[in-house]
Amino acid sequence: MSTSFIINVAEDVLTDLHRRLASTRWPDAIINSGWDYGTDLHYLQDLCRYWQKDFDWRKQEKSLNAFSHYRTEINGFGLHYIYEKGKGHSSIPLLLTHGYPDSFIRFLKIIPLLIQPDANGFSFDVIVPSLPGFGFSDSPSEKGMNPEKIADLFARLMTEELGYKQFAAHGGDWGSSVTEQLVLRHPDLLTGIHLTDIPYRHILRIPPSELSEAEKKYIEAGQKWQMTEGGYAMIQASKPQTLAYAMNDSPPGLAAWIIEKFRSWSDCHGDIENRFSKDELLTNIMIYWITQTAASAFRIYYESMQMSPAKDRIKPKTPVGVAIFPKDIITAPRDFAERIFNVKRFTQMPEGGHFAAMETPALLANDMREFFSSLDAANYAGNTTTFSRN
Repeated sequence: MSTSFIINVAEDVLTDLHRRLASTRWPDAIINSGWDYGTDLHYLQDLCRYWQKDFDWRKQEKSLNAFSHYRTEINGFGLHYIYEKGKGHSSIPLLLTHGYPDSFIRFLKIIPLLIQPDANGFSFDVIVPSLPGFGFSDSPSEKGMNPEKIADLFARLMTEELGYKQFAAHGGDWGSSVTEQLVLRHPDLLTGIHLTDIPYRHILRIPPSELSEAEKKYIEAGQKWQMTEGGYAMIQASKPQTLAYAMNDSPPGLAAWIIEKFRSWSDCHGDIENRFSKDELLTNIMIYWITQTAASAFRIYYESMQMSPAKDRIKPKTPVGVAIFPKDIITAPRDFAERIFNVKRFTQMPEGGHFAAMETPALLANDMREFFSSLDAANYAGNTTTFSRN
């Protein structure tokens, strides 16, 4: 049974945060090094001054609470999710799954666009869960909460809790992996999926002699990215607990770890605030800070590394739409996407990066709308039951 959930951070948590920001012991840095060695010292100091003196959490909290938040328990595990019903004559249930280092914050700009009807009265019922170990969902206390198990939880959320017989799904980053597992493990539930990236691991299992030129370049780009940008992932996949002590104790440390990715992975041309305001960046960071979920969020990397590789993955029949944004981490070619998915739509976007729902929400929303509306409308007939909000 779902219950309404209101975000209301205790005042002593905010007081402690301000104390920690005020007493930060800053490291030195190479003169004029900018972001070359990691998060720029001067930018981070400016951001943290704003965080301490000008950032208004209560204002952001009020804005977050304008969405309909819920908590439920599935098999004893607590899940937080946003649930906004579409305003059209007919609505498709659409599950949106975020990744790292973002949170449910990733989709806040896109929800209002998706619940509005188009000229034909078509809209979406939008469901945005917090991944286990992220935000206001429970943090796993036992090993094994990997994308497979998360997919099973989300399938039960959509069917047993919300009463949908079938639904559509979208994901980016870890959201892509979870959405893939939904299709593989629960194919009868998914009428279609939409992705902003293709799980990279599959490319490494293709014999080199079978690779197209585009796929070879994709592997080269992935290897280069791993050497220059992927260190964080190896730490989180191998020794997440060691990193967690610093991230759970230091607000500037947590901010530095997260915003470096927002700058590097977005279409911001080197200036992070070309795409994200300080308030946006800090609100996302605050979700990690106030819930103390830096450690549990890291562990999805570790748990995924422990998964047994699929020996005989069967290409799912579920129709798939893909939107590729030019400044994403690495951009998969269509050749590769079509090897592992039943690709019906593949869009090369003119701008945007890894956090497309935050950076270019209209582009992403339009692509999802065009893809899902193109699917057989009969797939969605009679898919919902009445959901009573408490």
